[in-house]
Amino acid sequence: MENMSVYLAEFVGTAILILLGGGVVAGVSLARSKALAAGWIVVTFGWGMAVAMAVYVVGTVSGAHINPAVTLGLASIGEFGWALVPGYIVSQMLGAIAGACLVFLAYFAHWRITDDPEAKLGVFSTAPGVRNPVANLTTEVIGTAMLVLGILGIGGNEGSVTKGDADLSALFAHGLAPLLVGLLVFAIGLSLGGPTGYAINPARDLGPRIAHALLPIPGKGSSDWGYAWIPVVGPLVGGVIGAWIWHLTGFGT
Repeated sequence: MENMSVYLAEFVGTAILILLGGGVVAGVSLARSKALAAGWIVVTFGWGMAVAMAVYVVGTVSGAHINPAVTLGLASIGEFGWALVPGYIVSQMLGAIAGACLVFLAYFAHWRITDDPEAKLGVFSTAPGVRNPVANLTTEVIGTAMLVLGILGIGGNEGSVTKGDADLSALFAHGLAPLLVGLLVFAIGLSLGGPTGYAINPARDLGPRIAHALLPIPGKGSSDWGYAWIPVVGPLVGGVIGAWIWHLTGFGT
């Protein structure tokens, strides 16, 4: 039962992340939205606050990974139990799909009147500004390494990282820490989001991309499966690298 509670928390937290994050993209992108063309600052700030709100809601229960790259990175340095990794990742993926479905419903009247299929896909998943697999993969690795390193730094400053603790002693759930994690995501979006749209989270990209493929979105076009591996592999690699930078430098000791 204890495991089920953390899995449910990861499901709910990731759904909140996608509802608010995908929702801000929908607001900026879809025809006749009140937020149409509001711009990149709105998108990046919206995603940052989406992360913060998700962490505030579920951080005390599961540690609010809400990202397979975070889960894998922490497990790789012994800060999280490997036995929980599969359940966390499955819960995150299902939560991301659920969150994407909620975005679809929230903007239900806007899909049919939006002509651009790329704008519709952009609500659900990322796409590169310049399609270059090596460069795109590198960007996602760098961005996610910064994400995990930053998260561990925030947690380290709170003195809340405890090895082997399933919820990392509520790493993201104390005081201003969730807000700081959200601002970290905001900073990554501003500084590193331009080339690929900064997935930095396999569940954030793959789950909604699956929803895009399955949902009856009028005029939706392709789900761009040829690109889909990059925002999965890049963040997983980057998450491990970021965690090991923290571990090997001894910043957390």
